Amino acid sequence: MSGTVVDALAFWARTKPAATAIDFDGDTVSYAELARWADGVGHVLLDRGVRPGDRVSFVGVNSLEWCAAALGALVVGAIAAPFNNRMVARELADLVHDCQPSVVFCDEALLPRLDDVHAQDPSFEIAVFERDVRSLRHSCPTPVRRPVMDTNMPTAIVFTSGSTGRPKGVIFTHDTIAGVAHEWSLLEPVSGRDLRPLMVLPLFSAAGIIWGIARTVLNGGTLYLQPRFDPVRALEVLIRDKPNTLTGPPILFEQIAGVDGFDDADLSHLSTAHVGGARVSVELLARWAPRGVALRQLYGQTEIGGTASVTPLEEAAHGAETCGRGGIFTKIRVVDADGVDCPPHVTGEILLRGPGMMPGYWRNEEATRAALVDGWLRTGDLGMLDERGYLTFVDRLKDMIISGGLNISPAEVEAVIATMPGIEEVAVISVPDKKFGETAAALIRASRPLDESDVVQFCNQRLADYKVPRYVVLCEEPLPRLASGKIAKPLLRSTYAQIPGSYARVR
Repeated sequence: MSGTVVDALAFWARTKPAATAIDFDGDTVSYAELARWADGVGHVLLDRGVRPGDRVSFVGVNSLEWCAAALGALVVGAIAAPFNNRMVARELADLVHDCQPSVVFCDEALLPRLDDVHAQDPSFEIAVFERDVRSLRHSCPTPVRRPVMDTNMPTAIVFTSGSTGRPKGVIFTHDTIAGVAHEWSLLEPVSGRDLRPLMVLPLFSAAGIIWGIARTVLNGGTLYLQPRFDPVRALEVLIRDKPNTLTGPPILFEQIAGVDGFDDADLSHLSTAHVGGARVSVELLARWAPRGVALRQLYGQTEIGGTASVTPLEEAAHGAETCGRGGIFTKIRVVDADGVDCPPHVTGEILLRGPGMMPGYWRNEEATRAALVDGWLRTGDLGMLDERGYLTFVDRLKDMIISGGLNISPAEVEAVIATMPGIEEVAVISVPDKKFGETAAALIRASRPLDESDVVQFCNQRLADYKVPRYVVLCEEPLPRLASGKIAKPLLRSTYAQIPGSYARVR
């Protein structure tokens, strides 16, 4: 499968113009309307000097305007580079510096934050969703003349937190997006124009812009988009509109299962239910099975297109601990420290390759060389394969904390806390959390009297709220160190494993 998302949008607008492309919490837009709306945004971008290869960014909550703006960027051949709308100005400024967008679309409520960034770096223009995009919805512009695109060229950049603490921009090309969509259309029971995903995750993620917008448009399906994750509303949509695809972390499925009425709901139309970001518990499987839904463990990374492997449908009930053995085109290896393939049931680093594999990180050759070795993606994750080639995820080599499905880089949080006056040492580790699966705890040694609330207040001003530690432990003794001089995080994780039971949450 080759071509572009814009090709597909134009095709479906011609062949089934009245079909619903996006249902945003009951507000629907057809393929013909969406194509015209994207053309309208395209003209706005062209008028502002945007040309093929320029970056266009988006900062806002899920909305139809967000989708139209992203597609409008693709129409003119620009590279869509969404930003996390929960980031503070300092974090957004870093991403602006990295990808140098020509235009940044934002929610009106976030305009002051973007104004702060713009005051320091006036190289980009600001457009407001409510003012510059919403007004174009019912316009009838002349179609934008589509540039001839090399399908190996970048069309999207999705920023993902790295273990170094600096977000890295994963490059998606037209071919990698089309390749992912093609492979999963062959693998899953739902394919083509029958694809009806329920999207409750943020659009700025690969799950949103790639697996939500791009995959749905490529297949000519209908995207059921929600403003945010509300478990009550999600269950209502599942029952009433019968979307057939839902993907997210375990907490998403846990909270939906806790809604009144879940135990009486017939959800058997949900034929694709993928769970990622943390392991699926036996209890969670048992909650959804009577509703006619087989939850299936997935494994993947943004760098491989989002999803690389998932438990086969026929094995979901008794093979929950495995993540499948890849796809038709996606391959998995597990290797030792020397790069030699491990025997079955021996733990090693997971390597991946497939149609969704990134060509590299945006303007980060060092990180690209470290991640892509001999045609394989080094995931930094530990796993093992059995005799059949089925993958079991074991642990993360990286320090990444996944809290409620969102990545938190300990190094980033540590770098912020280290700038507080009087901080001698700081280490951020993952601790269990009933609601989010895991959360961040900061272990701090200071040279002056310090209160836990001071740390939270300091972080609140410099980090997105989900990154701010929920536990702060003030240590009198120096933090343990390895022979290399690095803080001994494995020892800290062991020593402070019971933080939630021994210390009060600070937020």
